[in-house]
Amino acid sequence: MQITSHHLQIATRGKGLYEITGQIAAWLESAQVRAGLLTVFVQHTSASLTIQENADPDVMHDLNTFFNRLVPEDSRLYRHTVEGPDDMPAHIRAALTLTQLSIPVEHGRMALGAWQGVYLFEHRAAPHRRGVLLHLIGEA
Repeated sequence: MQITSHHLQIATRGKGLYEITGQIAAWLESAQVRAGLLTVFVQHTSASLTIQENADPDVMHDLNTFFNRLVPEDSRLYRHTVEGPDDMPAHIRAALTLTQLSIPVEHGRMALGAWQGVYLFEHRAAPHRRGVLLHLIGEA
């Protein structure tokens, strides 16, 4: 049994979905684990993770549009406004989504479906550097 971890730093340009599948896959290949379980964890309260379709960019557009409608940036709606009008909505969006993903590893690769990709979902308007922890338990 092997346990290993790695930290990714993801630079965002503001709100949106950023595919990180390739960065995770590259590290996973270097870890040389054939079978196991990968946990992907974002270390922030105003960003999240998701597995989504990575073939049609309209999916990312529609997700962003939906979350903007679902959780509007309107300071009249929130008490926590000291960090800007996008901060509390970012916390709510993160609460509605996921901060960690569990992904099976088979034959040294993430067992994702044909159209699936792993995304960091940035909920703040300004650029940020987001920490993502990869934790892998498995066998070579």
